[in-house]
Amino acid sequence: MHRRIFVLGAVALSALSTITLARAAEKLRVMVHSSFEVPKPLLAQFEKQNGIKLAIIKGGDAGEMLNKLVLTRAKPVADVVFGIYNTLVSKALGANVLEDNLPQAKDDSQGGLGAAVAAVDYGFVTLNYDKAALAKSGLALPKSLQDLTLPAYKNLLVVPNPATSSPGYAFLLATISSMGEENAFAWWAQMRSNGVKVVKGWNEAYYTEFTHNRGSRPLVVSYATSPAAEVFYSKKKITESPTGNLFLKGGVFRQVEGVALVKGGGQREAALKFVDFMRSPFVQEALQTNMWMYPVQANTSRAEVMRHAVEPVEFETPDTQLVATKGADWVARWTKVVLK
Repeated sequence: MHRRIFVLGAVALSALSTITLARAAEKLRVMVHSSFEVPKPLLAQFEKQNGIKLAIIKGGDAGEMLNKLVLTRAKPVADVVFGIYNTLVSKALGANVLEDNLPQAKDDSQGGLGAAVAAVDYGFVTLNYDKAALAKSGLALPKSLQDLTLPAYKNLLVVPNPATSSPGYAFLLATISSMGEENAFAWWAQMRSNGVKVVKGWNEAYYTEFTHNRGSRPLVVSYATSPAAEVFYSKKKITESPTGNLFLKGGVFRQVEGVALVKGGGQREAALKFVDFMRSPFVQEALQTNMWMYPVQANTSRAEVMRHAVEPVEFETPDTQLVATKGADWVARWTKVVLK
């Protein structure tokens, strides 16, 4: 009798051990873009509170990340994805890689990303300028995009390639949305003649070509939060940013990014908890000085340094369906007009 109890007990312990190991091995696979940066203590707290092990998968920039989800949709490599932004939602839905209805996306008036994606943050792609470099040149700040085609501003602007860069693509969309397709490409042709420099991505544009970082171009396509980041990361204590924003009509794009469930990815309950986590007060506060985006939750406290990142009053928000239909053609046309 004692032996039977012992054997049954051993079997029960073995089964319990197997279940425990299985649970320990369960992970929530989270696909994110390369700029994803949530403080590790917050991620660890989420894991501890929910009994979930996070596997963060960085998939490149937002467009590259979505392409990876499309290529692996038959056998999804993630359960949840963060970083789908407004111009990519239609493409993601068309490719059938997202669950159609996300509870947290309902009545999400702040983001406007639809029923499949819950907004997390937003930002603005715009022109930055180097205050010292422009002051030294004696040039006045341009008042319009058309001013940039004048001889005085020749060889001053660097832009990321819209074929390989999310901010570069956003800036192209802003010009088309504001001017109309034909006028926008006529402007780009003028900019080519006026010496616009094109580089692969934002890092090269900002950290190599921008005069503030010892490059030769005092105007760069960047973000409205970049001046605040300059103050935040400055080795010396400064009260004014060395860079500023140029909110020129047709040169400002509002980018909203969100989180969604990957269709067929599994781990739905854990994935929904991660959606709530990304929209929680602690993450909404942290993303301001980690990912340099504005929190989508209106009641979130703003980081003090964000006073150097004033939001523009006017900006472009292209029709997402039109972008999904014509975006690739616009990039191809831009390549011919500007590079070939």
